[in-house]
Amino acid sequence: MAHFAVSAVGADRPGIVAAVTGVLVDQGCNLEDTSMSILRGHFAMMLLVAGPKGLAPATLEEELGGIAGRFDLVVAVRPIDEAVPASPSGEPWNVAVYGADRPGIVHQVASLLAEAEVNITDLTTRLIGEDGRPVYAMILEVTLPPGLDGDELSSRLETRARELGVECSVHPSEADIL
Repeated sequence: MAHFAVSAVGADRPGIVAAVTGVLVDQGCNLEDTSMSILRGHFAMMLLVAGPKGLAPATLEEELGGIAGRFDLVVAVRPIDEAVPASPSGEPWNVAVYGADRPGIVHQVASLLAEAEVNITDLTTRLIGEDGRPVYAMILEVTLPPGLDGDELSSRLETRARELGVECSVHPSEADIL
């Protein structure tokens, strides 16, 4: 089996998922891991797919070209290196950050996590609230490396949050289906 990362971005409209996945099925591909979201009216998808042996990334990208043109999408396909090790193991935790929007919030939080060797496995941000007084919301799923105390990380994140003028909560993840 060949594995590919497929990304597609464009203005949101009905039918994108059906069209893209239809091409993938026609090419003998199977979806393994996916993330799809609407970001300020723009649809973004990232798919990790398994395809039949011998399927070239250029062929798959060419086959997706008709859908890309019809839906005005930017589509990219690249092979996935099977030798890439799995993400680091550890204890799953959730981090939530809320506050007045300003540049640097993601960078500051991500930098603190990187310094602690915490792996970010999922990160979502949104501007919520009224136009005149938006609130920046950031939700992260992270993996703490073995030996890192979650309460210590929480304390460091809360200190950084105060410096940024935002609020932060940190807690162990509860078991979820995904």
